[in-house]
Amino acid sequence: MSQNKPEPATLLDKQTAWLNGYQPGLRIVEQGAVISIGDGISWIKGLPSAAIEDILLFADGSRGMVFDLNRDKIGAILLYETDALTAGTTVHLAKHPLSVPVGDEFIGRVIDPLGLPLDGQPAPTASGLEKLEKESPAIIARDFVNKPLYTGIKIIDTLIPIGKGQRQLLIGDEGLGRSSIAIDTVINQKDKNVVCIYVLIGQKRSAVVSTIETLRAHGALAHTLCVVAEASALPGLQYLAPFAGCALAEYWMAQGRDTLVVYDDLSTHARTYRELSLLLRRPPGREAYPGDIFFVHSRLLERSTRLNAQNGGGSMTALPIVETKQGEIAAYIPTNLISITDGQIYLDNDLFVSGFRPAIDITKSVSRIGGKAQHSSIRNQAGQMKLDYLQFLELEAFTRFGQRLEASMEARIKRGRLLREILKQDRLAPFDSLFQLAWLIAFNAGLLNQSEPNGIKMRLTRIEQGVKTTALTLDSSAEQWQTAIGLWLDIDRLIVA
Repeated sequence: MSQNKPEPATLLDKQTAWLNGYQPGLRIVEQGAVISIGDGISWIKGLPSAAIEDILLFADGSRGMVFDLNRDKIGAILLYETDALTAGTTVHLAKHPLSVPVGDEFIGRVIDPLGLPLDGQPAPTASGLEKLEKESPAIIARDFVNKPLYTGIKIIDTLIPIGKGQRQLLIGDEGLGRSSIAIDTVINQKDKNVVCIYVLIGQKRSAVVSTIETLRAHGALAHTLCVVAEASALPGLQYLAPFAGCALAEYWMAQGRDTLVVYDDLSTHARTYRELSLLLRRPPGREAYPGDIFFVHSRLLERSTRLNAQNGGGSMTALPIVETKQGEIAAYIPTNLISITDGQIYLDNDLFVSGFRPAIDITKSVSRIGGKAQHSSIRNQAGQMKLDYLQFLELEAFTRFGQRLEASMEARIKRGRLLREILKQDRLAPFDSLFQLAWLIAFNAGLLNQSEPNGIKMRLTRIEQGVKTTALTLDSSAEQWQTAIGLWLDIDRLIVA
């Protein structure tokens, strides 16, 4: 029986073994040199076989990615830069695509777009590598969006429902609560077997820390991975951050799991891409954005889908966030993303100022496919309620002219104002899907008609407490729910009396 040859013990033995096994031959190695460097990009001469998105290794330890090809030089974005990087530094091709390490140990961690830890803990053990750039799943590999993803926000889960595998845009001016909706949605996925990836692009460190601490305080970091490229990071990392988050989500989606990705936000990402493109002297287009900015975002968001059973049955739900200026929803980047996504949730400044939180404008918000994923009981109850609310908004606008209304119209306006109070919700307080159905049935059945707007919160609290102690389910009949809700409200009235 043969025995394994022992490994060389010393460095001299290793060198001797390498020399004994050396075979002379012709070896061709491409080598480039840095021409200039600055603002997160580098110009390089040489490397004739380089292609777009090839990884570059600099002699000083820096890393870059080919971003632009010219006849006599290469434009590269820097992914890691050392202080020793100067003109004349030699450059080689890495001969492998840009990838990010993946694995279950990354859940609960904070990393950069290259997979390096930012939370001060040791690097997590990776199960493999995922390419940042991949083709989106083929049409025949996809399935219909037919399972709901509950946000815990009353107005969204009832009027603008989201399904697993959907791409729903969060759009509005800065400071209106777009990120708050995304954070509430992530918090609500606790114990629902949904892996969340929160991508923070170009934000201040204080905002990054605040987001991470909020998730940790509400127990959401246990099922969430944060990918961070803050404002002080290289522009190349900010550009790659959403692609890294998408690649990480694809790892779990391929295993048949449900994932949720938040891109916060793609307006900053678009500005970063414009900055890099202008520095690399690409021809500018509308608002100085390069002509392929639509393709950049479309190839990212098209990777979000629901796979069929033959491909594992996993899903990736995307919540991209985009900023508007003074409510201009028809600006270049917002309209691009509206046309790519399956619906949008629009936050209005006037509603925010009036105290309606979350400040979602139901007239400009839509979910094109989420209604098919909504549970049938909630869908049946929410359909009539949405129609009543839209009619109320028209009637309320009519009353501003000082016209006298019939008693029936006055009752409908009172009921609409009551519904508006019901739809208000505090931050970081998501509700269970059973409570969503309970208050819908209570409102549609008229069980809340005698409540005053300033006292509706107490009634809803009684309903929420009752839901927690009931054996009813989403599939229970409306009559059973009405009986239970009526009992809870009667108890509440006795307590108040």
